Amino acid sequence: MAYLSDIEIARRCEMKRITSIAELAGIDDKYLEQYGKYKAKVDPAILNDCGRKDGKLILVTAITPTPAGEGKTTTTIGLADGLRKIGKNSVVALREPSLGPVFGIKGGAAGGGYAQVVPMEDINLHFTGDFHAIGAANNLLAAMLDNHIQQGNSLGIDPRKITWKRCVDMNDRQLRFVVDGLGGKPNGTPREDGFDITVASEIMAVFCLSSSITDLKERLSRIVVAYTYDDKPVTAGDLKAVGAMAALLKDALKPNLVQTLEGTPAFVHGGPFANIAHGCNSVMATKLAMKLGDYAVTEAGFGADLGAEKFLDIKCRMTGLKPNAVVMVATIRALKMHGGLAKSELGSENLDALAKGIPNLLRHVSNIKNVYKLPCVVAVNRFPTDTDAEIDFIIAKCRELGVNTILSTVWADGGEGGKELAEEIVKLCEEDNSGFSFSYDVNDPIADKILSVVKNVYHGSAINITPAAEKQIAQLTALGYDKLPICIAKTQYSFSDDPSKICAPEDFTVTIKNVKVSAGAGFVVVLTGDIMTMPGLPKVPAAEKIDVDENGAISGLF
Repeated sequence: MAYLSDIEIARRCEMKRITSIAELAGIDDKYLEQYGKYKAKVDPAILNDCGRKDGKLILVTAITPTPAGEGKTTTTIGLADGLRKIGKNSVVALREPSLGPVFGIKGGAAGGGYAQVVPMEDINLHFTGDFHAIGAANNLLAAMLDNHIQQGNSLGIDPRKITWKRCVDMNDRQLRFVVDGLGGKPNGTPREDGFDITVASEIMAVFCLSSSITDLKERLSRIVVAYTYDDKPVTAGDLKAVGAMAALLKDALKPNLVQTLEGTPAFVHGGPFANIAHGCNSVMATKLAMKLGDYAVTEAGFGADLGAEKFLDIKCRMTGLKPNAVVMVATIRALKMHGGLAKSELGSENLDALAKGIPNLLRHVSNIKNVYKLPCVVAVNRFPTDTDAEIDFIIAKCRELGVNTILSTVWADGGEGGKELAEEIVKLCEEDNSGFSFSYDVNDPIADKILSVVKNVYHGSAINITPAAEKQIAQLTALGYDKLPICIAKTQYSFSDDPSKICAPEDFTVTIKNVKVSAGAGFVVVLTGDIMTMPGLPKVPAAEKIDVDENGAISGLF
């Protein structure tokens, strides 16, 4: 049987004009700024004007990712459509895709099959230009920093202690480490420099955590870009860059409204990676979804040890948001990979491999229920090769944790395949979530907070802090940054900092190599393992398959 590609399915969709989607969501035309027929930005002033009480918040997360795929974004979209199928007013909130994965190996982030947001080509490419604005603001700050040094350096910035990097929204390993300012005095001060991918920029984190233009400017002003010769922090505010940066970001800050294939309103806004940043769409998009829908469905990147941990420990802590229910997405294929099977061996029933791999799912579920104390359901994306025996095995194991398992077929059936999951979510949202708690006390010392996440969420036993990181922690503590939440950057492929340790490893040690403050975002970044903030392209990048014909039709995205 030949399946249509995602882009072929998306093109067959008869999209509604964005004004109709806005009307469905209860957005008056005065709040709408159209970007063509099918995209618009929404003025966040509606948050204070519409007078509706907040709807229920549903967080979709997943098991530790594998090459077999899990379908978290697809489930998020299908669940929102499924809720509408059973008569509920739902709105979905997602991150914007980065061009790095689109042209690299992972692909876009607009869902898949019959559970997509559209127009998918636009969303996966330039969209409304938000990432360009973020990159411009980031690089303006870099330019003003180097110009300050060139023009006399009245702040006493030590060029060896500059922490701010330039950025580009592309996987380009060649730019990780560069030397610039060459060519003599008129061309700047020679120094070591580097680039991050735009989604790893602190501007992206600031952008996604800001609740208003005022909050944005306050956060931008706190960004630490360098240290002086006597180790005092230098901020964007010190460089008088904040007003111009905010001017570049003012339109981007407005959430983007699009639609699912079935016409469910969808906000797609902001896109930090969860392995190197906090992995959630913007606060304003989430709040808009809750204000306009009775059920707001959102997701957090990668596995629950990354995206969900940061959603709960950072985003919820900062904003007062509290999920009413959590969906844990899994596939039998992925769990069998965690059990040691090769990708080529996943098509046949193998209960032994499933039994070896299911601890990964059970640990994630246990964390949501017992660490964060939130209601949870497991959504299994069903594949044709999944057998009844394998499905029954998962249902029985999850039931032992007091969690129901629902089969999802949203990839093939859209909202119709998400109705059962939607019914379960409606029930879960009536449960008590007042016991919600974080995985660590924010007032603990930095090292103690790291250890709490390693023990409580990853189930490791210890941390090894390198001498360089020890020095950085001491410096940040002396500067008063030790009471901030932590944002741990680590591999997405394991609970540990070693991607080869699949499934549910225990009693491991996590090595802390680098610690830095993102004072504007409001957290301390902790880098582990071999994590990099500028990815590289694979041997055969997805870009090789992408093309456009003379009529402007794009092919090869999916």
